[in-house]
Amino acid sequence: MHFLRYIILALALTLWAGGLSTTVSRWLYRTGVIADDYRYGDLYRLSALNQFKVAQPVCSPSNRASDSASTHLYLIGDSFSEPQRLSKDDFRVSYYRRVGWDNQQRIQLDSTKRNILLIESVERHFREHLSRPSQEFIVEQDTTRHPAANPTLFQRLSLEIHWTDVEERLESALFSQDWAFWFKELKASLTLDWFDRTYASVSLSKNRQHLFLNSDTNPKKPLNSSFVPIPDAEINALVDSVNSVAGRYRKLGFDAVYLSIIPNKATLLEKERDDYNHLIERVQDNPRLTVPTIDTYRAFEQSPVSPYLKSDTHWNCEGRAIWLDLVRQTCGI
Repeated sequence: MHFLRYIILALALTLWAGGLSTTVSRWLYRTGVIADDYRYGDLYRLSALNQFKVAQPVCSPSNRASDSASTHLYLIGDSFSEPQRLSKDDFRVSYYRRVGWDNQQRIQLDSTKRNILLIESVERHFREHLSRPSQEFIVEQDTTRHPAANPTLFQRLSLEIHWTDVEERLESALFSQDWAFWFKELKASLTLDWFDRTYASVSLSKNRQHLFLNSDTNPKKPLNSSFVPIPDAEINALVDSVNSVAGRYRKLGFDAVYLSIIPNKATLLEKERDDYNHLIERVQDNPRLTVPTIDTYRAFEQSPVSPYLKSDTHWNCEGRAIWLDLVRQTCGI
């Protein structure tokens, strides 16, 4: 009996550590104790609605050969450009470096190469990202003269231990397997059928054919929603900010800077839900804008099939291919 108690205690402590520690949680993923709870899409994960349970596809790699002109591509982006969705092989470049928003990387540009910077943001976060100067890439003349300082013990611990999102991480550790999804689906189905409600983090289209992030449709989320009015003065300020960011990076050595705003899912799949604020068009078509754009909005709008995954906020393989073709045509990579 004591032995069984120790086993249960050890298991509980291990799962608790997985909820706190990045290293432990990664080990638990590798051993199969924790399953990837995003494997059916982030919207399914948030909603637990079985009708939106679709396994994440594996898109064919572009396998574009390295360009003879030796172009170096640097990308500042959000979840659409994460490593599991994009890699160097998707671009005709000889070097590729990406940094996520609100992170920093120190880089040294090779002046003998063509250095391109692509700034990518999903629509819901564009106003947050571009309302301030970008400090994601720190360009230095010689990184060997100013090596990155070793992180302090406190910094290492802050990266290792996650106190703020521990509840969500513990839930993933405990309830990431299919047996737990069954119970979540039952609860979500009953809540929808009996009370016409979903979890607060998501929203259904009026015809119940599409699932969105609540922040994309909720007028109480003024920085994120596609359906909150934006005054012209703010649009002009955002355009000025984009111009300023691009100008600063060009002065630091980049040969060209491009902007890519990826539409919210609700923007295209349920535009009639409310009065769309036309954020993307108003930025891209603004006469003050001096930065060339990857016009994903119009390309997605004209696509004969949905460019989005049914169970996820991100693009499907067709949408990804559309975006990559636009990048190739616009940036020459």
